[in-house]
Amino acid sequence: MRSAAFLFLLTGLCFAQAPASKEPANPVPVGWKAIHDSAIIVDTHADTPQYLVDEKLDLAADSHASVTIPKAKAGNLGAEFFSIWVEPEKNKGAYPKRTLQLIDAVDEQVRLHPKDLMKATSVKDIYTAHREHKLAVLMGIEGGHSIDDDMGLLRDYYRLGVRYMTLTWSNTNNWADSSGDITDKKIEHHDGMTDFGKDVVREMNRIGMMVDISHVSDRTFFQALIVSRAPVIASHSSSRALTNVPRNMTDDMLRALTRNGGVAMVNFNCGFVSNQYNIDEKKVEAEDHSVEDLKKQMAEPGSKITTSDVEKAEIARAAKVPRPPLSALIDHIDHIAKVAGIDHVGLGSDFDGVSCTPQGIDSAADLPKITQALYERGYNAEQIKKVLGGNLLRVFSEVEKTAAQVQSEAPKDTRREVKPETPPAQK
Repeated sequence: MRSAAFLFLLTGLCFAQAPASKEPANPVPVGWKAIHDSAIIVDTHADTPQYLVDEKLDLAADSHASVTIPKAKAGNLGAEFFSIWVEPEKNKGAYPKRTLQLIDAVDEQVRLHPKDLMKATSVKDIYTAHREHKLAVLMGIEGGHSIDDDMGLLRDYYRLGVRYMTLTWSNTNNWADSSGDITDKKIEHHDGMTDFGKDVVREMNRIGMMVDISHVSDRTFFQALIVSRAPVIASHSSSRALTNVPRNMTDDMLRALTRNGGVAMVNFNCGFVSNQYNIDEKKVEAEDHSVEDLKKQMAEPGSKITTSDVEKAEIARAAKVPRPPLSALIDHIDHIAKVAGIDHVGLGSDFDGVSCTPQGIDSAADLPKITQALYERGYNAEQIKKVLGGNLLRVFSEVEKTAAQVQSEAPKDTRREVKPETPPAQK
């Protein structure tokens, strides 16, 4: 009897302890590295396509570019929105041609490296790429001048895979004001957006293209939020309260973005995250005019100077200015999270488009340092994953749902709609 009782007790203990030895079905990441390794990391802005076209750079090579296949793998980058940016002065009269060259260059990289890259045009595609351990390759047009005032081109770019458009770059276009020249009295401004510009936003809602308000003037920003039925993004903008530059967002703008449901993707540019850097930079620029000289040469007819040449000069000059610490970048993420809410902040590096990034952040390979810094500031796994990509995926998904809703409504005829010409008498 004693042996039977002992056997019964032992069996009961084994059954009682068995569940404790099993791992949970969905284990919670422990430590910053586990959080980073398990996250889908989305960066909404990298200007690498310029290198693909101008330097014939290959993403598989270990080059000077900040976003390459090796560096993306090292940093666990899951999805990259490659910027389709057309320099407005150099490409006057040929905006669509240059736009298509950049799109084609991105597509060719996907074709050449199918084991590492996957073209993505939806949230579903990003998840698929993540499961297949590939970098999801997306595209965003930086500057509404690329559509050449033609709504049909906007739709053409969407068909080619473009999933966001920045309404303006640093230049005011024919239908929306930019923050880059808003104080220039020589430029004809629109007090925000024209009626055609508002129709562009509506059409972006209809087709499922995210509206990007980085670079736009404050008036354009608020008007875009009024017009858009879907959440908007700031693909690469930081906080103006911390670094007072027009490209950054005020706290009022951030609160409006919260009400809209959108997300501000923090720019890594030293000049957008540190006032001290801007002070030091002005001192250097007063003595070194190499960048300005190259820009003037590039604008001359037949010039062989490329944007890459200008960028190299900018990098060389920027090297003379002390870089801000990584904490300056984290301060901006932290500030936006506090003002707009943790659901409304993300990462928009501007890699390969800026001459300076904070100390320790030299490429996509360094993204884990951001996760570590957020973890050390007390952010938990759920919050960090939202910043790293979850918030952008939510907005992208809502844009897709809005498009489906709009498309189910009575259609509006926008066949090859173009911006009306200004009557000669008013020019």
